Amino acid sequence: MEQLIINGPTKLNGTVDVSGSKNAALPIIAACLLGKGKFEISNVPQINDVVALLEIIKELGGTYSLRDNVCVLNTTNIEKNDPSPELVRKLRASILLISPLLARNKKIYIPHPGGCLIGARPIDVHLEALKKMGTSIDDDNNGYKLSVNKFQPTELTADFSVTGTENIIMAAALTKGTTKINLAAAEPHVQDLCNFLVKCGVNIEGIGTHNLKITGTEKLKPIKYNIIPDQIEAGTFAIAAACSKGEVVINGFVKKHHESLLSKLERANISYKILNQTQLQIMPTHNLKPIKIRTEVYPGYPTDLQAPMAVLATQASGTSEIYETIFEGRLGYINELSKMGASAIARDAHQASITGPTPLYGTRITSFDLRAGATLIIAAIIATGESRLDQIEIIDRGYENIESKFKKLGAKIRRITLKEIE
Repeated sequence: MEQLIINGPTKLNGTVDVSGSKNAALPIIAACLLGKGKFEISNVPQINDVVALLEIIKELGGTYSLRDNVCVLNTTNIEKNDPSPELVRKLRASILLISPLLARNKKIYIPHPGGCLIGARPIDVHLEALKKMGTSIDDDNNGYKLSVNKFQPTELTADFSVTGTENIIMAAALTKGTTKINLAAAEPHVQDLCNFLVKCGVNIEGIGTHNLKITGTEKLKPIKYNIIPDQIEAGTFAIAAACSKGEVVINGFVKKHHESLLSKLERANISYKILNQTQLQIMPTHNLKPIKIRTEVYPGYPTDLQAPMAVLATQASGTSEIYETIFEGRLGYINELSKMGASAIARDAHQASITGPTPLYGTRITSFDLRAGATLIIAAIIATGESRLDQIEIIDRGYENIESKFKKLGAKIRRITLKEIE
């Protein structure tokens, strides 16, 4: 058990470097199981979710090293087909092992995955697609028993599911013939998985669109690959800088990944400069305007940046509206912001309104999920007084050295252990 102690208010200033994408690293690491040999993946964020996935692969017979954000993964001797329930339940992304392990071992048993409690996240898209590709599936209430002789090429619909799309892509990668995916997710990290597989020898058409055509290869060749910057971390620091009315340069802010976010910042009257295609400068802004946020599939506004924008709304003059369309459990942070003095109301599981500007005050708050945790760090940075943030291990799942990065920007933030708390 650890806490973050944050004293505010602080106006953030300086430069921050964005880590590699968590949401790209996880499927790309899983996809390495499609091949046999040594893969070298750079710009890998050294976070709990990545380590948990690598430990599952190690338990299955693989070996890895992770140093200085470079992961060297040897998948030659993976023969087990039943990942440890204890390890699998540590992260939602363990579901990404289904297709690679099936392609490799023809039958697997995988327990129900873990992850943040942000609402129902059924895997029907994954299972129905795999059935259509020839997989037999049995759910015994604790996990899934799957078997396949060989995947069959087909045409199917992913219904914009991100991990569903990724699992179908990986299943198609070694499937003889052409598989067509309609309504595919097109997020930057999905594109990065596609680009990785293309470099490994898979033919993929339509990358970046909602319609993919994948012609499988007989064998995946081990390669070296560099992961894209983390879209959500970059957006989180941009919003944090704007909330604090500071001046911050963000290295690793890929402009083409953030058109929807930049549009919202403009509507909120945030001043910014695009210094190049991977660098953003947030300028001090004092007259913030209310905004309307409706989360959508990419390239719409991302659900993972919905909560941080709510902090910005507490400082805007007027009432902002939030409509969360993806998950029904993602507004739990609203109560925590209210504890800090925000005029914020969750009208139901999907809608909230926030009226500002209101001063925020430090208090004891809790991180209920990964993105809410980062959101509450931002709120504590601009709040007057001391805030104590609990359950920060959730934040460590997705952000690499987040307190160090905020410290570099001037935030008064420190981590304390259970012994210090007592």
